[in-house]
Amino acid sequence: MDAEVIVVGAGPAGLMLAGELRLAGVDVVVIERLAARTGESRGLGFTARTMEVFDQRGLLSRFGDIEISNQGHFGGLPVDFAVLDGAHQAAKTVPQSHTETVLENWAEELGADIRRRHELLSLKDTGDVVEVEVQGPDGVHQLTAGYLVGCDGGRSVVRKTVGFDFPGTPATLEMFLADVKGLDLEPRMIGETLPGGMVMVGPLPGGITRLIVCERGTPPQRRETPPSYDEVVAAWKRLTGDDISHGEPVWVSSFGDATRQVTEYRQGRVFLAGDSAHIHLPAGGQGMNTSIQDAVNLGWKLAAVVRGRVPESLLDTYHDERHPVGKRLLMNTRAQGLLFLSGPEVQPLRDVFTELITYLPVSRHLAGMVSGLEIRYPVAGGRHPLLGRRMPHLKLSDSTGRSVGSSTEALHAGRGVLLDLSDNPELRRRAARWRDRVDIVTGQPQNLAEDSELAGTTAVLVRPDGYVAWAAPGCHSDLPMALDRWFGPAG
Repeated sequence: MDAEVIVVGAGPAGLMLAGELRLAGVDVVVIERLAARTGESRGLGFTARTMEVFDQRGLLSRFGDIEISNQGHFGGLPVDFAVLDGAHQAAKTVPQSHTETVLENWAEELGADIRRRHELLSLKDTGDVVEVEVQGPDGVHQLTAGYLVGCDGGRSVVRKTVGFDFPGTPATLEMFLADVKGLDLEPRMIGETLPGGMVMVGPLPGGITRLIVCERGTPPQRRETPPSYDEVVAAWKRLTGDDISHGEPVWVSSFGDATRQVTEYRQGRVFLAGDSAHIHLPAGGQGMNTSIQDAVNLGWKLAAVVRGRVPESLLDTYHDERHPVGKRLLMNTRAQGLLFLSGPEVQPLRDVFTELITYLPVSRHLAGMVSGLEIRYPVAGGRHPLLGRRMPHLKLSDSTGRSVGSSTEALHAGRGVLLDLSDNPELRRRAARWRDRVDIVTGQPQNLAEDSELAGTTAVLVRPDGYVAWAAPGCHSDLPMALDRWFGPAG
């Protein structure tokens, strides 16, 4: 075989997946149609959960100074995300192009083989391997791999070639997105609803202004090329009365509110992640963040199967865990679209939502939904409050009070982690046979609040993606059963 895994697409999902696979020593080839990154940045910033994911891999420092904020919105209605219990706030105004640069450099440092100007022509899952035909700079050639993951976006060739079912609703409107130099406009960071539609204005580094324009009643067009800046200028003039024709466009694009999700994230040896698996209105910048988290969920599982450590059935949990997340993403973006982009007939609903958001449980619920911090995977066999949820950032110290790191730092290597929070030699002895794939970290929690969900917890088994697979007390199964379930038979 040419690789153990082929990844199609070098966007955020594909690059994150390549890095995750290389952390586990899996040979991965990434094929990308484009010769270079476009420099266009549809996505801006990260949700709090993606900030945690990058921190778990030691990547945050690579982004440089990051502007953070607790201010968010749901359908254009302000929501204070400070109500969430997380170590990180959301990152603002980090261009997607910068995110891709950081992830590509990381993946290449780990040994990922990223091949640009390589276009997928066809693929075949034989049952034993995946065979692909690729058009590269030197002509057409074939590659084979044990598995293939389509991370090639909303118009995924992988999805279409394999025949994944992709039900949903078509676009009903068209929105313009433009990055423009030379404009001095009042920021409208969460957008402003106007009689004829919606406009959004956000300042970006380098004197660039991000514009989003949605004019109600404008049917979507099937475009083969981007819209002209003149179209953006005309729509802006009709909605706001202002002239922005003196601006210098850096790039212009358009998008709609089509909402679709594949019915299954896996067919045999072929998987889909990111926009290949789900498309939606980009409300709150959730698309790129969900795509990155798809990759992190799949990466360690695929690596474990490739390495022969776990049964192939572990791969089914990728669909079981991420399909509901994608479905919920589509639900909330459709709801936000109705609130944000509809006409005056929806104003009573906006008024009701505005009232409800003042209640702490409601604002916490909406913020958790948009940030990704609410995610809970189905893990049977226990009642511990963190079971199936992300592991909170936990600082650890030894018996003398000296710092011994944190739960976040323990995940940098992309391996499973058993946190021994009570210095239990018997616990460590029972887990010792899994040391080739699970790191055992002993330490006492620092500054743990009495009402913390970790209060009274003596041990936690954390998956490589940062989610809790077992905790004590509170799980019916014992530790060896949980280790065997998620990491395979003992060595």
